[in-house]
Amino acid sequence: QVQLVESGGGLVQPGGSLRLSCAASGLTLDSYHIGWFRQAPGKGREGVSCMDAEHSVANYSDSVKGRFTISRDNAKSTVYLEMNALKPEDTAVYYCAFASPQFYWRCLMSATYTYWGLGTQVTVSS
Repeated sequence: QVQLVESGGGLVQPGGSLRLSCAASGLTLDSYHIGWFRQAPGKGREGVSCMDAEHSVANYSDSVKGRFTISRDNAKSTVYLEMNALKPEDTAVYYCAFASPQFYWRCLMSATYTYWGLGTQVTVSS
């Protein structure tokens, strides 16, 4: 059974940093594309960042480019999202997701991901 568990969320002041983790079980992490998404209250789910399975090339949405960094540790079956220079508009529930290379995949398109975590809350406020 595949399970993804996010952690590391919390309350942080504007300009602060957080590192989110996503621990995976029930699958081999290096076989999957990975993604981070977020959903703010009253808004749809937004793609934040992704990394492909084969080359570990990272991509970011314009709203977080230069501030967030995605990474993966296949040995630990864990993916990370380092978030710096946080802004109030980054407040949301953050989700990690995995997509199999066997199927069609678009980096920031949530519908192309198969496995999802339950999310972790990030609140940026003074």
